[in-house]
Amino acid sequence: MRKNGQHMLSQLKETRHKIPPCNPPFWARGGHLQTILGHLLPSEGFKGPTEEFLISLETENEKIHSTYLKGHSEVVVYIFHGLGGSADAGYMNRTARIAQNLGHHVFINNHRGCGKGEGLAREAYHCGRSEDLSAVIRFGRQKFPHYRHIAIGFSLSANALLLLSAKVRGDSTPDAGIAVNGPINLTKTSFNLNRGLNKIYDKTFVWELQRYIKKNRTEDFDKVKNIKTLRDFDDAFTAPAGGFKNREHYYESCSSLQYFKDIKIPIVLLTSKDDPFISHDDYSGFDRNDFLHVHIENSGGHMGYLSKRGWFSFERWQDLAIKEYLLTLSSF
Repeated sequence: MRKNGQHMLSQLKETRHKIPPCNPPFWARGGHLQTILGHLLPSEGFKGPTEEFLISLETENEKIHSTYLKGHSEVVVYIFHGLGGSADAGYMNRTARIAQNLGHHVFINNHRGCGKGEGLAREAYHCGRSEDLSAVIRFGRQKFPHYRHIAIGFSLSANALLLLSAKVRGDSTPDAGIAVNGPINLTKTSFNLNRGLNKIYDKTFVWELQRYIKKNRTEDFDKVKNIKTLRDFDDAFTAPAGGFKNREHYYESCSSLQYFKDIKIPIVLLTSKDDPFISHDDYSGFDRNDFLHVHIENSGGHMGYLSKRGWFSFERWQDLAIKEYLLTLSSF
């Protein structure tokens, strides 16, 4: 198993050499500009017919909404969004297009209660809901039992994917994965969000979660309607609703960093040094696990990764990196 892991890690390192660095244009330098502009600038999504699925979760009558794109290869790709997002997010559609262009089958997933899945689940999603990813992958394995299954998680979902890869809170694991800008140390991330300009992101997350609660759990809205920070939201709602003793128990239980040693499938961990609220230092020092390939870019912000093409034009470096890593992971 170790020899196999070393071989896969070697191939992923070779892939990294094919990927040029993210060289930001002058108007998108710094983690905040990368993060904000990366999410605001338009991007092209997938094309073609789709099929809609409602996937049952372990909790009775709870379902996840998934959009399926038919492919012709023997690879299935699952894509999961971040906090406050949905399957309609630009980075989700771009990633689906990448997998689609490679000929793969694609499942583009809403977390419970998000996007087209609003009202289909009472329980709330959070950073530790690896069982939800597991349910989707189990569904896909039943549909394509002999194919290769690769999961891509962004931000919140990246952490959940890493938990699942270590078989924490879920048992239907993918064959490989890509985790982009995951908050692998939830306590540190929660404090980072309360500092300086990061409070803008913190308030945005809280507003999105309040909207989510108002639509999915109306009776709990009074508990959260006046909350100002994500830490307070997690203390008042996320932790008790998720069955945790308190906020600290939730953060400690669901931070994937502690489980990296238990991951036995090839995973690409992609992040940047200038992510405003996720500390890249937590990603360092995992060469001892032959299944983990850590790629830390100097620039990119939080899932921004705008790279210079011309004086004013740009390209999506994140898309290039995902394509190259997806090609390699599909070949194992």
